[in-house]
Amino acid sequence: MTLKRMDNVGIVVESLDAAISFFAELGLKLEGRATIEGEWAGRVTGLESQRVEIAMLVTPDGHSRIELSRFLTPPVVADHRNAPVNALGYLRVMFTVDNIDETLVRLRGHGAQLVGEVVQYEQAYRLCYIRGPEGLLIGLAEELSSSDAA
Repeated sequence: MTLKRMDNVGIVVESLDAAISFFAELGLKLEGRATIEGEWAGRVTGLESQRVEIAMLVTPDGHSRIELSRFLTPPVVADHRNAPVNALGYLRVMFTVDNIDETLVRLRGHGAQLVGEVVQYEQAYRLCYIRGPEGLLIGLAEELSSSDAA
């Protein structure tokens, strides 16, 4: 097998500071922030000349990362942030949290809005979708123990 792991999920945003603040409130830790430019970067992305500010955030367990990117040049060419959940392409990132209700209260302070409602799937999970900064679709899952299930 040649695949070792999934390294990160990339999300393009307009406000890097707002997105960092939101994901930090969710529990991710900022690993680093940098501006990436040069001929080599354009060769990777196919954008030729580019200048992009990035921030890498890591989950508390250290296994998953989100790379936030704010393109300085060239300008962004499409906007999928408010696409419905049945749109083709990037759909959402799902995070497991200790308590959905408490997480929602904290994230609402950063502009998060519940998409539908919090639902329970069998005796396993409570789940919901929210719109985070800039309309990004985020999934939240709370694992239920048999004693928590209702």
